[in-house]
Amino acid sequence: MGRFLTRLAWSRDIYLVGLLTPAVVAVTLILSVPIAWLVRISLYPQDQSYDLSGWSVVHYFKALTDDLYLASLARTTLYGLIVTLGTAILGFPLGYAAARGRLRRWKIFFMVLPLTLSLIVNIFGWIMILGQNGLLNSLLLRVHLLDQPRQFLFGVGTVLVVLGHTYLPFQILSIMSVVAQIEPMLEEASASLRGNRWVTFRRVIIPLAWPGIVAGSTIVFILTISAFIIPQLIGGASVQMYAVLVFQQMMTVLNWPFGASLSLILLVVAIAFATVFRTASRGTEELKDAVAK
Repeated sequence: MGRFLTRLAWSRDIYLVGLLTPAVVAVTLILSVPIAWLVRISLYPQDQSYDLSGWSVVHYFKALTDDLYLASLARTTLYGLIVTLGTAILGFPLGYAAARGRLRRWKIFFMVLPLTLSLIVNIFGWIMILGQNGLLNSLLLRVHLLDQPRQFLFGVGTVLVVLGHTYLPFQILSIMSVVAQIEPMLEEASASLRGNRWVTFRRVIIPLAWPGIVAGSTIVFILTISAFIIPQLIGGASVQMYAVLVFQQMMTVLNWPFGASLSLILLVVAIAFATVFRTASRGTEELKDAVAK
């Protein structure tokens, strides 16, 4: 009987591996081949998009020593952390409320609804609200808080608000999926042990929901630092995020090797912060497993 169960388990594992292998191979090729070619392009010494030959790290040296690109990378990273923190603070109560109580399907529907809109539609909606002839100026002028229209666009604060609004659903959905797995009896047990709401929130809910917060924060951070359309249309020339510089080098200047080196540096930053976020969630995952047992 033991041999039969062992053989059955092996056959099931082989079956699952067979199902997953084509998808894994396809995804690996789709991701690895372009990145490998991008690495090769970044190692060309030329400052053009044609007649490329040779090997050099001169573009990486320029990107990591030039104050313009270092300052843009630092600002982009800072903006990513600000948007991530803001969406985590706003997204946790929304995700918790969506995972608890009635009408959960409708809550999920309204959380996912913004993701169904085109990003361009979302951006132009904000332009219609924040423009000089937009809704916000009209309301402020009507209640006499402004004497003349004010330009709310083309600023760092506006870009951060639009980025946070665009990527907030990813944070909410990540938190909601984890909170939904937390047994309400744990909160009741904390209350029975004379733990008030703040103690229950800080010592029970947050540790158990931490993997969801980390997962949502990782997604939001990566999407924010790689954002291009929102800073370009909402921020204009006054907000130079790193992805905008990559686009300019690739499509305007046609300096493909340098643009490739900038994009790979941004990729390394994203992977580094994703690793940090993942490391921060390991302890809470062990706690969650222990509670589940």
